[in-house]
Amino acid sequence: MSESTEKLGAHEVAAWLRRHPNFLKQFPDLALSLVVPREEGPTASLATYQLEVLREKNRELSRRLGDLFGNAQDNERLAVRVHQLTLALMRQTSAADTLGAMAASLQEDFAGDLVRLVVFAPVQDVGDAEWLQVLPQDSHHLVPFRDCLREGEPICGRLQPEKNAVLYGPRADEVASSALLPLPGVGLVAVGSRDGNRFYPGMGTLFLRMMGESLATALQRFE
Repeated sequence: MSESTEKLGAHEVAAWLRRHPNFLKQFPDLALSLVVPREEGPTASLATYQLEVLREKNRELSRRLGDLFGNAQDNERLAVRVHQLTLALMRQTSAADTLGAMAASLQEDFAGDLVRLVVFAPVQDVGDAEWLQVLPQDSHHLVPFRDCLREGEPICGRLQPEKNAVLYGPRADEVASSALLPLPGVGLVAVGSRDGNRFYPGMGTLFLRMMGESLATALQRFE
């Protein structure tokens, strides 16, 4: 095919469309992308108005589809990380190593600024770890967490100062929002962020629950 036949001018396209008036019936989606001139004056034809409405709906649907696709990709990546965390916890050979693997994953794989684990029973060979506290279940320090421990429901958002003080100690002022995962009979898992919008009320907690169940199940092997 020669170069002259590959390139069409505007007049040639117009002439072709005049010979094929039903072209847009075969390709109705093309009409949504064409720019139709408005009539002179302040008014426009009904057909032009309807076309603008259709275009706006098309743009909105495209935007929503893009958002859904982006969310699906984020959820897929998160599901992979949760699965990898579960496998890592099950590979550990002691309670201390299991807790350490959980803390490391929350910090490295899930980008937690401050990770804190609270357990009710002492753990052997865990060493002096900033991220771990051992508090008996009846400790007065856990009074602010009484309701969430009873209900077992994750909490996301900005925690009360007394909760932050227990979880993060002298670094409590660094935390602007948290994801708090109570594990009834086991303890608490907290992930703190310096970003006040990182964790917020109403965000999905399915993956948090899965992570908590994985940790609780992994620790049961060493009871």
